[in-house]
Amino acid sequence: MNRLSWFNVTSLTLGFAFLYLPMLILIVYSFNDSKLVTVWAGFSTKWYGELLQNEAFLDAAWVTLKVAVMSSTLATILGTMAAYVLVRGGRFMGRTLFSGMIYAPLVMPEVITGLSLLLLFIGIGLDRGVLTIVLAHTTFSMCFVSVVVSSRLLTFDRSLEEAALDLGCSAFEAFRLVTLPIIAPAVISGWLLAFTLSLDDLVIASFTAGPSATTLPIKIFSAVRLGVSPEINALSTIMIAIVAVGVITASLVTKRNLVRQQQEERAAAQAG
Repeated sequence: MNRLSWFNVTSLTLGFAFLYLPMLILIVYSFNDSKLVTVWAGFSTKWYGELLQNEAFLDAAWVTLKVAVMSSTLATILGTMAAYVLVRGGRFMGRTLFSGMIYAPLVMPEVITGLSLLLLFIGIGLDRGVLTIVLAHTTFSMCFVSVVVSSRLLTFDRSLEEAALDLGCSAFEAFRLVTLPIIAPAVISGWLLAFTLSLDDLVIASFTAGPSATTLPIKIFSAVRLGVSPEINALSTIMIAIVAVGVITASLVTKRNLVRQQQEERAAAQAG
C-alpha cells in the first residue's frame, strides 16, 4: 500500500481548507450575537429565530422549492424522452440539429440563455412569474438529464427488451416494465441534478423572474449587495446542513445497496 507523501498531504490539506474553511467560518458567525458579521460578540441563536420570522426569505424559499420540484420533474421527463430518441432512434432526418439543440445549453453562457428567454416571454406576452422561471429552468436543465440518461442507455442490454417483446409486451409496456426500472438510478440522478441546478440558479432566474416571484438566490444576492447580515449566515448554514444530511443519507443508502448486492452475489455463487 502506497503511503501518502508530504506533498500529497499538503495538497489535500490546502485543497480542503480552500473549499471548506469559508463554510466553517460562515457557520461559526451564524451563531454570533453581534449584528456585525465581522465582530464576535458571543454565542447566540437569535438570528435563526429572526430568520424564521422573516416573511421575505420564507416566501423566496417556498418559491425556490416549488420551482425546483416542477422544473426538475419536467426536465426529467423531457430529458429522458430526448435521450431515448437519441440512443434508440437511429438515423433520422434532423438528428444532428436535434442533438445540437439538446446539448446547446451545456455550453451556452447563462446570460445568453436568460436574455433569449426573456425576449421570448416578452414577445409572446407571457407575464414573468413562477411559470416563466419553471420554463427557463426546464430548458437549461433537461440537457443535463439527457446526458445522464443517455450514458445509461448506451450500456443497456437490449436483449432484455427483446425478451419482453417476445413474451407479448408492447413497446410501451417493455419500456415501462423493463427499461425504466433498470435505468431508474440514472433518471433519479438526472432529477436530483436538475433539482440542484434549479436551486442554485441566479443568472437565468434574474432574467425570467417577476415582482411576484423571487427565488432565494435572487433574494440573497439582493440582500448581500446592501451588506451581509447574520440572517443570511443562518440561512446559508441551514442550507449547508440540509445538503450535508442529503449527501450522508445518499452515501449510506448506496453503501447498503452495495453490501446487499455483494451478499446476493455471494449467495448465488454458493448456491451455484
